[in-house]
Amino acid sequence: MRVLFITANRLGDAILSTGLLAAAVARDPLVKFTIVCGPAAAGLFQPSAMPNLERLIVLHKRPWAGHWWDLWKQVATTRWSMVVDLRGSVISQFLMAYRRRVFLGGGNPNQHRLISLARVLKLPVPVAPRIWIGEANQRRAAKLWPEAGPVLAIGPTANWGGKIWPGERFAELAARLTAPDGILPGARIAVFGGPGEEALAAPALAALPPERSINLIGKLDLLDLAAALQRCALYIGNDSGLMHLAAAVGVPTLGLFGPSRADVYGPWGQNTASVRTDLDYDAIVQSPGYDYRKHDSHMLTLSVDKAQRAAETLWRQSRED
Repeated sequence: MRVLFITANRLGDAILSTGLLAAAVARDPLVKFTIVCGPAAAGLFQPSAMPNLERLIVLHKRPWAGHWWDLWKQVATTRWSMVVDLRGSVISQFLMAYRRRVFLGGGNPNQHRLISLARVLKLPVPVAPRIWIGEANQRRAAKLWPEAGPVLAIGPTANWGGKIWPGERFAELAARLTAPDGILPGARIAVFGGPGEEALAAPALAALPPERSINLIGKLDLLDLAAALQRCALYIGNDSGLMHLAAAVGVPTLGLFGPSRADVYGPWGQNTASVRTDLDYDAIVQSPGYDYRKHDSHMLTLSVDKAQRAAETLWRQSRED
């Protein structure tokens, strides 16, 4: 069975879509995927880690939608068992395929993205995202810090300034959680982020104790980063692809929300939770002067106290499971 899987350009959406890949593998362990994605998500899908990956095509945008024409030329001569097109592109209608599953639009705006995606393959229930991590990734992650003692992971960056909780608050929250009377006393604090996000993470890094902080901003590829997250005791971060990655690898994950909807894009999994600003989503996006093109933070009504309570509740629940 050969499947052409056209997934999202953004990292977070691509991670959420991996549940469909896992469902296809469960149905047919010998299925072979050709995966099409944007550059930001390409690191998720590597032949060294994903045994069902036959080919990866990275879609680089070109003027006049030339990237779609380039893609069609690469896949048009294959007769596919199934084409799954999560981008709703025109080209998927002009390919030889036994079955087509096209995801049009953004799904139901009042339900979680995974529920909408499950309908693409007519699944009775959503399938949790799955990240295929190779042994080499695990070995490299194991060298980042010794085994002894827990590590608190924080993700103080995001792809839009409006979703970023102030770095100083991340540092204060980390200090409380790792204090002698905290849930992770004496724990080291690993700061995660992607290439080019150094400036966004700088306020948090500057306020953390240097002797216990680990700066991983832009220093790992995606699968090494996933393996490193898997070795952490708890992850707390803004609504971002990194948040979804943490949840997908099974670390207890707390997502911080403001100008985005946790009921649609919250972290998915048994040991996940979200906490949001005192202002709800509608109050933020309908407020006078709101402009999605600006990068002013809309996270300021989320207090450290409120985030701490949410983190401690999640931690206790994860220890009981």
